[in-house]
Amino acid sequence: MTKLLIAASGTGGHIYPALSVVEALPESWDVCWLGVEDRLEQAVLPQEYELITIPVQALQAKGIRGFMQSIKLCFSIVFVVRLILRKKIEVVFTTGGYISAPTIIASKLCRVPIILHESNAFPGKVTRLLGRFCDQVALGIPIAKEHLKNCNLIFTGTPVRSEFLYPHPLPSWIPIDISPLIVVLGGSQGAVGLNKMVRNILPSLLKKGYRVVHIIGINDNKSGINNPNFVERTFTEEVAGLLHHADLVISRSGAGALSELAVCHTPAILIPYPYAADNHQDLNAAYIAQFGGALIIHENVSAGQPLLNSIVRLLETSRTDDYQGNTLLNEMSKGMENIAVRDAHLCLVDIIRKYI
Repeated sequence: MTKLLIAASGTGGHIYPALSVVEALPESWDVCWLGVEDRLEQAVLPQEYELITIPVQALQAKGIRGFMQSIKLCFSIVFVVRLILRKKIEVVFTTGGYISAPTIIASKLCRVPIILHESNAFPGKVTRLLGRFCDQVALGIPIAKEHLKNCNLIFTGTPVRSEFLYPHPLPSWIPIDISPLIVVLGGSQGAVGLNKMVRNILPSLLKKGYRVVHIIGINDNKSGINNPNFVERTFTEEVAGLLHHADLVISRSGAGALSELAVCHTPAILIPYPYAADNHQDLNAAYIAQFGGALIIHENVSAGQPLLNSIVRLLETSRTDDYQGNTLLNEMSKGMENIAVRDAHLCLVDIIRKYI
């Protein structure tokens, strides 16, 4: 029985790609999952995978606080070393983030092969610092290689959940009509700035007869707007159905969301998170835009009108009385299709097998 350690924590962008890989493994494999307390993995990880948590934090503070974080990192390394030895782990797979730092160091100390997947166009701090110590660094976006040196690199794309790879029905709670469907993804945690931009123009969108579905996330409050063509939800597990049927999506530009949009061939307007580390969401969005799959609008107090103008331009161009789509959206859909990678999870399984 092959023993695999997965280190993926914090956000869907780290957890779901790892979960896609694990679900493609043979059932005979013994999988242990390394996470952090009170993070998303506690809620979404299936019970058949053993979850072990460690108290690790990002090394961002300075002074006494930074020193204490360094001490915690050292303890985390020791913890992972003991875990690898106790579980007789044969190979390690991680998707980046600060949980990767102690995992990579511990794996090298134990001489256990480790594969790191980096999903963003601009690699994270851990990938830039410790990628050279990994046996393989797999890239979700090929231009990330420009920022990495002395690493064993391979482009695989970013794995997506299986439900995005096949057509899904329109969720039953969406108004059925022939009018264009706009889906706004505020993110699982709640993209408050993006949500505010959309709410500022929502009356104009509804006045034009568009259907709007707004997933606002858990950290924002509902607007209370009552309109038969408007649905507002904190969270949904039917995102795949939304993306397969949406005429246009408004979203942040996290790597995971972009991969899901690409495999669904869904045109998008991207509003990068302005405080993302190293502005990596801007670079992710730029990569999609260069293939014509998306437009980019930056978040600011005056961006509501440009956002409205862009939406109307995309949806109204070549619009017919019995709405059937239009040239601009079709071209954007083709752009998304051109960058879609549907077998990233299988590529990563092959790489993991190679290092057993």
